[in-house]
Amino acid sequence: MKVIDVYSQYFNAKAKFNDVPRKGARVFLTATSDAGMIKYEISVTFFPYRDPEDFAVSYDAVFSKTIYEAKGRRSKKREAEYLKTFRDEMDALIAPEKAKIYWDKPIRDAVYG
Repeated sequence: MKVIDVYSQYFNAKAKFNDVPRKGARVFLTATSDAGMIKYEISVTFFPYRDPEDFAVSYDAVFSKTIYEAKGRRSKKREAEYLKTFRDEMDALIAPEKAKIYWDKPIRDAVYG
């Protein structure tokens, strides 16, 4: 099984989980390929981000959604399309949690894999 973070980035955020305020979020678009199958998934983890050096990832505030799964292989064209709708998909995923990602306030530059 091969897992690749197609895209990941840290952003300022606002959420509260287990009575702990979360002020940071790391978002991902991940591709997983295995035995002729490809799966794309979006995910986010919210973390406290108490100061500019605090990137302690929390595992109690993680949300994900499979957006594509079928026979095939990784496709740069497909990934570009997913990145176009990534923010809207992510906002819909976290809406029930009353969480907010401030897309206009990145903490770090995007990383593409």
